[in-house]
Amino acid sequence: MIAKIYLLISAVVTLLLDIPFNVFGEPYSIWLVPVLLIGVFVALVLLHVVVLAVSILFVNLNKPPRDTDFFRALVTGFLQMALPLLRVKVHVTGIEKIPEDEPFLIVSNHIHNLDPAIFYYVAPHSRIAFVAKKEVRELYPFVYKALHKLNGLAIDRENNREAAKTIISATKLIKEKTNSVAVFPEGYVSLTGELQPIRNGALKIATKSKAKIVVCTLWGTKEIPKNLFRRRSDVYFDVLDVIDTEDNQHTTELGERIYDIMSEKLKTLKQ
Repeated sequence: MIAKIYLLISAVVTLLLDIPFNVFGEPYSIWLVPVLLIGVFVALVLLHVVVLAVSILFVNLNKPPRDTDFFRALVTGFLQMALPLLRVKVHVTGIEKIPEDEPFLIVSNHIHNLDPAIFYYVAPHSRIAFVAKKEVRELYPFVYKALHKLNGLAIDRENNREAAKTIISATKLIKEKTNSVAVFPEGYVSLTGELQPIRNGALKIATKSKAKIVVCTLWGTKEIPKNLFRRRSDVYFDVLDVIDTEDNQHTTELGERIYDIMSEKLKTLKQ
């Protein structure tokens, strides 16, 4: 979408340049016009990347984040340009099941560190805030700053007291209708692609806020670095079910149900 907008702007700029410089009337316009179109388009893309990078660079992790529509548009636009450039084709099913008028908890299996990018790519209007492992701050500081600015939260998976505080904060985001929240309830990236046991504690975000749980599966993100520029990477993002938690279901029961839904779909994807 953003690439089409930039192409349209490039065409308009080229047309406007014809007024003072008679671009289309020159004998060499046959190559000048395409060069101008491409040049303006590349300039807009580079400007987009620079503005996004600077916005992330100056994020202060010691201050509460300002989750703005402008920054989300920058992130979404970047992904809309970057994924096709990297030859990533995202196949989406069930996206119409995602609630449009209320915040929710979205859960998925976790197979690669690129998984969050797919969420922001396929559901740009859901105002998703990720709960990410605290190690991301040291391992990927630039990414961590971006997640922080998008109201993301860090969770200490080995400290139950600190993890509980993060769950309370995530619950507050939903209750105040600030953001929907995304978690990978396995807790860790699955190196084999096999679905790991669900950590039911993360589901308390939904039960405490009475939010619906959107159950998804992801497949194929692990292949992106391997295929980079060489061949197309097919990524599958499937929204499988939306579970209502108004009846105060126990997190253990929810975890078992979610595990069954995910594992059944993953079996199909592997085949």
